[in-house]
Amino acid sequence: MVIRKLLPELLAATQESPAVALLGPRQVGKTTLAFAVAEATASIYLDLQSETDRSKLINAELYLSAHQDKLVILDEVHRFPGLFPLIRGLIDRGRRAGRQQGLYLLLGSASVELLKQSGESLAGRVRFLELAPFDVLEIEQQSSATEEPSKREALWVRGGFPESYLAKSAAKSMAWRRDFIRTYLERDIPQFAPRIAAETLRRFWTMLAHRQGGLLNATELARSLDVDVKTVLRYLDLLVDLLLVRKLVPWHNNLGKRLVKAPKVYIRDSGLLHTLLGLGDLDALLGHSVSGLSYEGFVLENLISCSDAEPYFYRSSAGAEIDLLLQFNSGELWAIEVKRSVNPRPERGYYHAIADLKPSRCFVVYPGQERFRLNAELLAWQPDVSRQIEAISLPELCRLLSAKASASRG
Repeated sequence: MVIRKLLPELLAATQESPAVALLGPRQVGKTTLAFAVAEATASIYLDLQSETDRSKLINAELYLSAHQDKLVILDEVHRFPGLFPLIRGLIDRGRRAGRQQGLYLLLGSASVELLKQSGESLAGRVRFLELAPFDVLEIEQQSSATEEPSKREALWVRGGFPESYLAKSAAKSMAWRRDFIRTYLERDIPQFAPRIAAETLRRFWTMLAHRQGGLLNATELARSLDVDVKTVLRYLDLLVDLLLVRKLVPWHNNLGKRLVKAPKVYIRDSGLLHTLLGLGDLDALLGHSVSGLSYEGFVLENLISCSDAEPYFYRSSAGAEIDLLLQFNSGELWAIEVKRSVNPRPERGYYHAIADLKPSRCFVVYPGQERFRLNAELLAWQPDVSRQIEAISLPELCRLLSAKASASRG
């Protein structure tokens, strides 16, 4: 059993808000986490994919009113959009009766529908939390090892979906991911975009995998798919809203610099990325040209999931570049570079970017375990910048970010 680090925050949210929406892609562990919450309180669970449970809501107001003394967990709630106005009314009724929290836990596999519906109907009544696949801090707690020699490498190769990471063999993990992709394309995506052909979307998804971590070029993608640019952007927005793809937006501020304006695009789960590219094990991955950008995306997703900061990248037309720029609520900036090398040496563009932005913390994430400052001689002409850059392992930086997020929540 891998303990999810979101559990304490989710438990606290149900005590502070009348409704909590737990978002995340399919099979990421939302239901398991919801059951862990249910163990701590009187609750009732309804799976809105089940005809039996859906039939209980034929007279939804009567049914839910009869269970207002319990935490009602509604799984796949986007399948029943008519519930949102009703839930709003029941929450307001509960507030008048003196009950302010712990009424509803809403589970959804697609942010686009849930955010739209709940934003229209539950404004001021709902808190949103996102459950990501396993990250490096969560797998460190797991005692049983997978077949790969390193848990972290296994997480990188297989991705963080529980069934994939915990599979008994690399072949079973790969088979699960293939089935996951096929099920999404053939059954789940048609719920949200019935006019998109599954094969067309598979081609598009695979094209994004080949361009992992690259700047979005919608014109080039449209030409390759033989569609218009608006269609490509619609496909991309769908995969982003399904929490399968990340658009990392560029940092913009009045620096007097010419900055890149196109977002970077990443397949969020590294295991799905490797499956789309047909890479079944570590040897195949290390021999592929996507290896470096795959590792970059893997590191970025882990860091973003451990932090409450807004993520960006930075790139100027002069060549200054930062892989991940985190901006915290206080306005503080952390500049993070990713290097898959035991001898991490940032490119000169990273130093130029630091000189532009003057972030408070600068890190280079690398696969080693030691934490050390990079020598000033790496950039003799600007030694003060070099001295403040630290090489650090991914788990240690995740712990720093997680502790900072916990402190900001009080």
